[in-house]
Amino acid sequence: QVHVVESGGGFVQPGGSLRLSCTASTTTFSSLTVSWFRQAPGKQRELVARITNINNTWTSDEEGRYSISRDNNKKMVYLDLTNMKPTDTGAYYCHTKGYYGGESWGQGTQVTVSS
Repeated sequence: QVHVVESGGGFVQPGGSLRLSCTASTTTFSSLTVSWFRQAPGKQRELVARITNINNTWTSDEEGRYSISRDNNKKMVYLDLTNMKPTDTGAYYCHTKGYYGGESWGQGTQVTVSS
């Protein structure tokens, strides 16, 4: 199994920023498509960002406040959250999908945006 671990969550005031990190224990990290999901209190888990094995990226934020990137040498995927709003609050989960379809989830990291 691929072990996925997220880190970097915390408490931040509106307008602040955070960098979330995701790593996965696999020898084929560069072949993974990696996604970030957010589960806000009382809401469904939703996709917020994705980066593919060929570095195509997608983010849900229409204002360009989210950015996803990867460093395959470090086996890391980053989600940069900027100009944060209370609606960014939630548990953020990293999800990996292998080239042949194997999927894994991390345990989540909590992000709270509040004054």
